[in-house]
Amino acid sequence: MRLTRFTDVALRVLMRLTVTAEDGDPPTTREVAATMQVPYTHAAKVVARLQHLGLVDARRGRGGGLSLTTSGWSASIGALVRELEGPGEVVDCEGSTPCPLRSACRLRSALRQAEEAFYASLDPLTVRDLVSSPTGPLLIGISRGRPATG
Repeated sequence: MRLTRFTDVALRVLMRLTVTAEDGDPPTTREVAATMQVPYTHAAKVVARLQHLGLVDARRGRGGGLSLTTSGWSASIGALVRELEGPGEVVDCEGSTPCPLRSACRLRSALRQAEEAFYASLDPLTVRDLVSSPTGPLLIGISRGRPATG
């Protein structure tokens, strides 16, 4: 299984916003995009979706910026990835040319079980868990424009 670029960026944005609590200076979407090395337009779409999900607070104007909500800190990574990836199966057995094995194939159910195991392994993790050392110090360093030390 491979995550979409959107989900990957969303997870990195959430991780980047953890250092807001350390710095006390909320970054803008443009700053987060630059730090995470993603196009601004893509980051803006991700931030809008995360805000809609109640994980990110976005404030405009002077003193504005992005920050994690309480829900953002404690959201299950597995639940978030499920939400962002949306419904669907790993393999498309019913596509424009349906697979002739689809009525008696064991691969489809095995892949469905593997996908659920993947999500289940992410379920207990939160954003807070993802930014424990060594990730947190690295995020702090890159958000300030310098490499992390230690």
